[in-house]
Amino acid sequence: MATKFAPIPGIPAALHRAEKDLPFVVYQEGVDFQLLQVDVEAGLWVIRTRFQPGVTIQRHKHTGEVFAFTLKGSWKYFEYPEVNTAGSYLYEPAGSIHTLHVPATNTEVTDVWFAIRGANLNLDEEGKVESVLDAGAVLEIYLGLCEAGGHGRPNVIGA
Repeated sequence: MATKFAPIPGIPAALHRAEKDLPFVVYQEGVDFQLLQVDVEAGLWVIRTRFQPGVTIQRHKHTGEVFAFTLKGSWKYFEYPEVNTAGSYLYEPAGSIHTLHVPATNTEVTDVWFAIRGANLNLDEEGKVESVLDAGAVLEIYLGLCEAGGHGRPNVIGA
């Protein structure tokens, strides 16, 4: 027998989004992402990213912490020897600098969940900041890509 639960007055309700509620959009060639939650004021953005084999993401520096969990596939940072595989958890402290790479030898899409505080400072070849990606920018990019793709404005938690 299923039990029905009713919201408790004065207690915040848990928020749920199904995978189909938040479309994946193309961020760059070989990279699709879904914005799950955003808090622009707090500088938090939670995304799920799917990488095609052989993709490399621009070298970047984080101004805040990053928490990552790999759901499927494998990836690594050129600057470190460890390889993240399905079931791996990765913590990145503020100030870390790296270049994300998905091996071309992967036979499947690599699927990773990231919670990011602060900004990604995208770096050029000389280590100078070329662009900044933060919660506000990610929200604007995601909503713009959703609307351009005919998905309307998805109900991202916090947006």
